[in-house]
Amino acid sequence: MASIRNLLRTGSSSSHEESRPSNSRAEGLIQEFESSEKGWFWETGREGTLSYISDSVATALGREPAELIDRPFTDLISTETADGSATSERSLGFYLLSHVAFQDLIVRAKTKNEIWWSISGRPVHDEVGRFFGYRGFASDLTKVRQSEVELDRLARQDSLTGLANREALRRALDDALVGAARRKHRCSVFLLDLDRFKAVNDTLGHPAGDTLLRLVSLRLRDVIGKFGQVGRLGGDEFEVVLPSTSSKEDLSRLAQGIIDSLSRPYTINGTAVSIGASVGIVTSDYDDRTSDDLMRDADLALYAAKAAGKGCFRFFAPEMHETARERQRMESDLRVALEKGQLRVVFQPSVDASSEKVTGFEALIRWDHPEHGAVSPALFIPLAEEIGLINEIGEWVLRTACAEATNWPPQVSVAVNMSPVQFKLPSLPSTVRAVLNETGLAAKRLELEITEGVFLSNDEHVHEMIHNLKKIGVKLALDDFGTGYSSLSYLLRVPFDKIKIDQSFVRGASGPESRNAALIKAMVGLAADLQMETTAEGVETQEELMLIRNLGCSLIQGYYFGKPMPAEEAAELAAKGAATRPDAHLIQREPRIRIIRAALLHYHGRVKGARLRNISSGGALVECRDEVEVGTDIGLDFGAGGVIAGKIVWAKGTQFGVQFAEKFDLKLLQVAAAPLPKGAKVMRPNYLSGDSSQAG
Repeated sequence: MASIRNLLRTGSSSSHEESRPSNSRAEGLIQEFESSEKGWFWETGREGTLSYISDSVATALGREPAELIDRPFTDLISTETADGSATSERSLGFYLLSHVAFQDLIVRAKTKNEIWWSISGRPVHDEVGRFFGYRGFASDLTKVRQSEVELDRLARQDSLTGLANREALRRALDDALVGAARRKHRCSVFLLDLDRFKAVNDTLGHPAGDTLLRLVSLRLRDVIGKFGQVGRLGGDEFEVVLPSTSSKEDLSRLAQGIIDSLSRPYTINGTAVSIGASVGIVTSDYDDRTSDDLMRDADLALYAAKAAGKGCFRFFAPEMHETARERQRMESDLRVALEKGQLRVVFQPSVDASSEKVTGFEALIRWDHPEHGAVSPALFIPLAEEIGLINEIGEWVLRTACAEATNWPPQVSVAVNMSPVQFKLPSLPSTVRAVLNETGLAAKRLELEITEGVFLSNDEHVHEMIHNLKKIGVKLALDDFGTGYSSLSYLLRVPFDKIKIDQSFVRGASGPESRNAALIKAMVGLAADLQMETTAEGVETQEELMLIRNLGCSLIQGYYFGKPMPAEEAAELAAKGAATRPDAHLIQREPRIRIIRAALLHYHGRVKGARLRNISSGGALVECRDEVEVGTDIGLDFGAGGVIAGKIVWAKGTQFGVQFAEKFDLKLLQVAAAPLPKGAKVMRPNYLSGDSSQAG
């Protein structure tokens, strides 16, 4: 059989001379095409061995052209790709044996470097139909293929850390569940949340936060190794899919290894940074639970770990669903409390340490639940902050307190606590100014109490807020001093009028072996040098009163001079001017318990795990791991009244507002849950236990 080049050099005897210029031109065109590296020609004999191949191919393969002649064409083709999947080698061999034409067959060259070709060919027969072999051409697809691989990688990879992204983790978990069901074993999921990450982001800036996330991802990879797939869901939340690890001992060891590794200090731009991690663990079973089910349960386990004090891990337990339902009842009840006027403000007096005259009152919020009695602020204030209700409640307390203070003598002030969440609102100075104008209270009679938690946010914003509030003329107090970071820089940079010494220093300070008196004395001296007043909180005995007075505190607040009282009693005491010393009275602060409410989101034929942030009869605030478009018709199932139909009316990231199609009966959320099996343990918040005690 004549080769491609020989066909160009020879022709019929009658036209030999005439065809030579044409053949020469064709050969030149072939050479030009082959040298462009855009494609090449090939030819085989009857047995599939090469009789011609372009020189550029031999160069790419690291061979001499002569070495490739008479070798099987399939020897040039790899049987596997880099990821272990089969290529088209079998198909190429099939075509060469079947004597049929083929086109655009994608194969990978047998080279160390990844080279991809698209090969086309047709069989060659003589005039009587005898098969002589194949002729064809090929083009280089390496760059195209690499682009496709890179795009696929980017679609499955978190751009910041290089870990698997949410979609890749979803596929990994789906595959793990399928494999677990097929092989009759269990797979597991870790859901991780970084503790104190936000403080790093706010104080050192987002670039430092991004660097920290990259360092965290490296440590996670080192700990998990070959056991599973590590990925980032977004923010400071990570996920680990463990396809074949389900032993509680192994999972506990691995989770503790993660916590220990991530808790070691980091160095970012010369600054030592310390964070922690909380881990929620869930294991699949031989049931039909989906990846959404596992993620929902892992989320509940993670919340339990954070509620337990952070820096620990918790396994999912079925009773956590009941805890979540109880949390949702609390959320719903709190919303009703605001709408139905179940909240009230009480006032605790503050007296002059020397004269014992009443100088002011601290406004404290109370919640009288219609069924469960008094609910501790230690329970519902953190919940109000989390579900976005604290700003509305805080403004109501401010307005109520200022209105009541107008009934007191002009020398008596009122103090109102400001949540760190509330303090971030740019509109806060305008709100304060508007309330003072509405109530007619003089600005100098209003004292705003803030905690050190305020300073964990952006410094520039905090100082601008303080400057704007001081311009109004209100006073500022640093509450719970000594219990947080207690940085002296706060006192140097912020023009506080008062610092309040936390009651933990006062309690037992009069004891013979207590060292608290020395600490209180130091705080009082520092405040005096900075021309600030000091208030000692929690004074409850005569011994504590005498000690605090001798240490030089300006003001005293505690049960010794008065419990938090209704507005009417506060007005009488303010008019009287001095408190009658009551008997000392001690109560224990109720524990702070944090719980959540999980839900299922139905839309477009899919079911997703979601988190219900708050709810009213007309709608709800929902958070889902996936973004859902405004206008989408959805169904929401949170274990009360079946699936509730609604529509998304606004969305911001993974949070969105749902408007119910029909008015929802909030009483359904108060229905008691079915009893659990004997021996099951349920974390019940105090507000559902019938305990009517409340924090001081």
